[in-house]
Amino acid sequence: MLYREAGQYKTSYSADQAIFPIKQDRWFVIAVVAFGFLGVPMFAGPYLYTEVLIPVLILSIAAIGLNILTGYCGQVSLGSGAFMAVGAYAAYNFWLRLPFAQDLVAAVLLGGVMAAVFGVLFGLPSLRIKGFYLAVATLAAQFFTDWATARVKWVTNYAPSGSVNVSNLTVMGIPIDTPARRYFVILAFAVVLALVAKNIVRGRIGRMWMAIRDMDIAAEIMGIKPLNAKLSAFAVSSFFIGIAGALFAFLRLGAWEPQAFNIDRSFQILFMIIIGGLGSILGSFLGAAFIVLMPIFLNQLPVLLGIKLSTALISHIEAMVFGTMIVVFLIVEPHGFARLWAIVKEKLRLWPFPY
Repeated sequence: MLYREAGQYKTSYSADQAIFPIKQDRWFVIAVVAFGFLGVPMFAGPYLYTEVLIPVLILSIAAIGLNILTGYCGQVSLGSGAFMAVGAYAAYNFWLRLPFAQDLVAAVLLGGVMAAVFGVLFGLPSLRIKGFYLAVATLAAQFFTDWATARVKWVTNYAPSGSVNVSNLTVMGIPIDTPARRYFVILAFAVVLALVAKNIVRGRIGRMWMAIRDMDIAAEIMGIKPLNAKLSAFAVSSFFIGIAGALFAFLRLGAWEPQAFNIDRSFQILFMIIIGGLGSILGSFLGAAFIVLMPIFLNQLPVLLGIKLSTALISHIEAMVFGTMIVVFLIVEPHGFARLWAIVKEKLRLWPFPY
């Protein structure tokens, strides 16, 4: 009886088009965000910040970006690691060379813009090819970025090893020098970008993307231009992923090398949206949480059970679990955790009555 929409009348267009039309959903989201800003700092320690919360939030932003491209527009991409690298190195060079980009927010946003430009350039093949052929074509972005970050010394400020680092980060003059402050910055980015993405996919642009995803020929007959739809999806997706890359480099790593954004990172983000749910903003957060927390759980499980296992064996088990979960979700529930959450909400609407 706690989750009901009976009696919640919509008397205006704004109420009818609200992101969360049911009051309980609105209060739940507000409570989660408030807990993130006010409740988590009351008990979280450095390990929880650096190894759990910060990676989950950053990778959630990247997963939202890929979900916009793959889940909503239907364009398969394996270049997420490249877009993260472009965002990270572009933000680093802006931060290093431009006085106004000394502010972390400005550097991160500029890195996202450069990643969006890069994504549009490598999204041009989507006008002629699609499906697995497009996925292979986006690998060119990954290989090009790996080459550029290793060979173009200007990108890494002529560092002999190709490794770069940042320090003394500030936001509006406030030093970001503790795990808690880094967490607050990332959480603010995650909340704002999630709301932006949710509004985009609910509007005209989002409907255009979904029309292209469902049947591009029919969408073109209805007047939707595939050029605008696909390239805008690549631009918005790469912008989100570029911001995630800059945040990952600046606030998670601090010092990084090109291998931090290799092809494994692209597959990791792809697994997140498959497990979390294609075409779902919530699924991006759930998939990222699963990918980050599962290795930690598998590492601690043998200790809790009193079983001694080597690190190599644990890493192999982790890979097997990931593969098994992907196969299970593709067969049993293709829409992932997001669909399971939707089923729970549908059950709550009927509980305790079976009808």
